[in-house]
Amino acid sequence: MVRGANWVGDAVMSVPALRELRRVLPGARLTLATRPWAVGVFDGTDFLDDLLVVEDSGAGGAWRQARAWRERRFDLAVLFPNAFGPALVAALARVPARVGYATAGRSFLLTHPLPVPPWRGQRHEVFYYLNVVDELARRLGLDGRSEARPRGQRHGHTDDRARVEAHEGPRAELHVSDERRRAALELLRGHGLSVGRPVVALCPGSTNSRAKRWPAERFAALADLLAEEAGAQVLLVGSGEEAEVSAEVARAARSRPLDLTGRTKLAESAALLSVCDLLVTNDTGPAHLADAVGCPVVVVFGPTDPVTTRPFSERAVVVRRPPDCAPCMLRDCPIDHRCMTAVSPRDVFAEAARVLAGRAAAAEVAR
Repeated sequence: MVRGANWVGDAVMSVPALRELRRVLPGARLTLATRPWAVGVFDGTDFLDDLLVVEDSGAGGAWRQARAWRERRFDLAVLFPNAFGPALVAALARVPARVGYATAGRSFLLTHPLPVPPWRGQRHEVFYYLNVVDELARRLGLDGRSEARPRGQRHGHTDDRARVEAHEGPRAELHVSDERRRAALELLRGHGLSVGRPVVALCPGSTNSRAKRWPAERFAALADLLAEEAGAQVLLVGSGEEAEVSAEVARAARSRPLDLTGRTKLAESAALLSVCDLLVTNDTGPAHLADAVGCPVVVVFGPTDPVTTRPFSERAVVVRRPPDCAPCMLRDCPIDHRCMTAVSPRDVFAEAARVLAGRAAAAEVAR
């Protein structure tokens, strides 16, 4: 049993660890316990055998989850979240081996409590999840690749992006079937978009931090630049909680972007992003999801740290104008939001146009 992460971005960043767990335990039956929204994303993946939906919370929910786990008689629980609750469920379910970080006062519930690595905050979060599997393999005497550590050294910082660009890094991609891609294309056609012209998605929201939001009026200005100067068709995406900010962008934009915010499930959003030419977004879950399904991403960073939470591939472009106070990691800016207002629509458009031009050139060569 693997208890999956609770946020979209974290769930995608755990994919390399799930792949590594499959490699380390090739004969095991791997079940991922995950939130309902993630089922469509992980369903049909080649590194999992089964999915178990986690819907309940609180004391009663913990007992119900524990009963479900106990019925399946798991031998091992690998816990990616740092919270107390997943460790409690694993202990109540009497899973014989329980592995996770010694955080949130839960060490006594784990059979294999792991210390938080000293390099956390200096390396990408992908390696934080991979380290769990690496430590599990080491403690069980199995063949771990130590992907969580820099090559040639046991501790310290490494340039994770350089490793990714050299194709040495872990694999974070997610497969989208041809059927789901066709359905996404039909959705776009049904709303009047042509697949013969570039399609750019914008995600102006963020569900867990207002400070991470580039101003809505700047997203609107970017939508107009994309439509008027790059000939792109623009759509707005995000969860239902982000509908208000997307509506604000749509009202302010002359180009009238198609607003699909909150109108697709996460699996449909993944397929939709897989057929888009580009996503421009804040540092939020869709950035990681788009990157995982092969869509180029331009991410506006402000209060958060791209070293740890940027999308994990060479396709991702970070736009950032950090003041002295960044990264602060705050959810609300106590001053003037200068980390985000320092980034202009022209700044982001320049990167977006470069990506679109590169895709057009590649398509021409392919023809």
